Amino acid sequence: MKKKLWLVLLFAMVLVISAACGKDEGETKSSTEKETTSGTTTAVSGENKKEEKKEEQEVIKIGVLASLTGALESYGKQTKQGFELGLEYATDGTMEVAGKKIEFVFEDTETKPEVAVQKATKLLEEDKVDFLVGSSSSGDTLAVLPLAEEYEKIMIVEPAVADSITGSEFNPYIFRTGRNSSQDAVAGAAAIAGPGVKIATFAPDYSFGWDGIKAFKKAAEDLGAEIIVEEYADPAATDFTSNLQKIIEAKPDYLFVVWAGANSPWNQIADLKMQEKGIKISTGAPDIPALSIMEPLVGMEGFSVYYHTLPNNPINDWLVKEHKARYNGEVPDLFTPGGMTAAIAIVEALKKSEGDADANKLIDIMEGMSFDTPKGKMTFREEDHQALQTLYSIKLEKQDGVPYPVPVLIRELSPEETEPPINN
Repeated sequence: MKKKLWLVLLFAMVLVISAACGKDEGETKSSTEKETTSGTTTAVSGENKKEEKKEEQEVIKIGVLASLTGALESYGKQTKQGFELGLEYATDGTMEVAGKKIEFVFEDTETKPEVAVQKATKLLEEDKVDFLVGSSSSGDTLAVLPLAEEYEKIMIVEPAVADSITGSEFNPYIFRTGRNSSQDAVAGAAAIAGPGVKIATFAPDYSFGWDGIKAFKKAAEDLGAEIIVEEYADPAATDFTSNLQKIIEAKPDYLFVVWAGANSPWNQIADLKMQEKGIKISTGAPDIPALSIMEPLVGMEGFSVYYHTLPNNPINDWLVKEHKARYNGEVPDLFTPGGMTAAIAIVEALKKSEGDADANKLIDIMEGMSFDTPKGKMTFREEDHQALQTLYSIKLEKQDGVPYPVPVLIRELSPEETEPPINN
C-alpha cells in the first residue's frame, strides 16, 4: 500500500514538473514569438518609413505666386491657366518628369509685397516646394527674390518685368521667362523713335513704371528722339486728368504709355482728344480686356508681348486649341503663354537633371539653356538668366466679328533685336 502511494506521488510530481517545464517553454516560446513579432513590426515599420521617404523623394513640388484677386487678377488668372496647360504639354499629360510626380500649389499675393513674402515663406517652409514661380507684380516679385536665395530654390519669374529683377536685385537662383522692361522698351522705341521726334511718357509710379520708362528713354534717345516730359501716376488711381493735361501742354509728337492693370488711362486719353490735338499714342498692346477699351487707338503702331494669332509654331497652335476647348471657347491672353513657358522651362531643366531638383545643380544646367515655347525658342542668358525671346511689332486694326482692336503683325522682333543690356 505504501509502495503504491509512493508511485502515485512520484507520477504526480513528474506531471507537475512536466507541466511547469511546458509552461516555461511555452512562456519562453511566447516571449520569443512576441519578440519576433515585435522585430518584424519594427522592420516593416522601418520599410514603410523608407517607402514613405522614397515616395516623398519621388514628388517635385512647385509653388506659384500670382495676383488671383485685386487689380492684376486677370494677369494671375492667365498665368495660372497657362501654367497648368504648360505642365500638361511638357509632360505629355503624365504630370511626371524623370519618374517623379509633379505637384503644384497656387497662392494669391493680392498684389501686396508683404503678402507675397508671407505666401512664399509658407510655400517654402510648410509645403516644402522645390521651385517658386511668379509673380504678377514686380513689387511682389522683388520682395520675394531674397527668399529664393536664402532657401536655395530656383525661382522662375513670370510675368513681372522690372529690369531690377535680373539687374540690381539679381541672385543666381532667379531665372526669368517673362520679358523685362528693356526688351519692351527696345520694341516700343523701334516703333516710334527717330531723330528730332519729341516724346512724352506716362507710367504707374512704382518699379514696373520706373524701370519701363528708364529703359524706353535710353532706347528712344539712342535712336535720336527727345523725351520732353515724364509723368507718373498712382497705380491705384482712376483719374489721370492732371497728368495728361501736363503732357498736352508739352506738345509732344508721341505719348508712349507703360501701364498694367484694369484701371488703364485709355478712356481719359480718348476723352481729352489727345490724338486730335496732334499727339500720337503708342504703347504695348495689352490683354484683351484692356484692348476692348482701346477703340480710339485703332491705327496705332506699337508692340506686343503676345496675341494668340501672332506666333506661328506648333506649341502655340496646341495652346490656342486646348485653351479654347477648356475655357468655353476663350483664346489664350497676354500672359497665358508666359505661364505655359514657366512650366516648360522647369520640366525641361528636370529632364536634363534626370529629376534632380537641387537648385545648385540646376543653375549650371539652366544657364544658357534653350527651350521651345509658344513664342518660339527662348534662351536663358548665362550672365543674368533673362530669357531672350521674340516680341512683335504691331498695328491695331478693327476686324469684323472681333469686339476690340486687334494687334496685327507688322514683323517679328527677334530675340537678338530685343536683347536687353546686362544690368546685374
